[in-house]
Amino acid sequence: MRAVAESGSTVGKAQGRSWGLSMKYMITWNERSQGSAIEYERAQQRILDVFRKWEKPANFNIEMFVIRVGDWGGYMLADCDDPVEVHKFASMLPAFEFQARPVIPIEDAVRGELEVMAWRDNL
Repeated sequence: MRAVAESGSTVGKAQGRSWGLSMKYMITWNERSQGSAIEYERAQQRILDVFRKWEKPANFNIEMFVIRVGDWGGYMLADCDDPVEVHKFASMLPAFEFQARPVIPIEDAVRGELEVMAWRDNL
């Protein structure tokens, strides 16, 4: 993918745009149903082969990266200013179903809720 992006394709920065607004994403994944045990083993090897070659973009900051114990899935808290990079990460391993949800710190959420509640109460 990096070679394609460097060649001038729109894959790199959303048609040349810089999003500029950093956002936290909670990325979760679960393994897709593969079939037989040997197919699972091959998928696992392919996942590891692909992931070893992945180069984290400079604007993709990983704050937490964990796997669920005894399961084929996990969680990543990432901070990124380009949603295309998040989408590319979630598209890299088709053996998994990914979800990427924008998240905010609880104190920011509570502050926003209190502000809107005060506004609403003054109507």
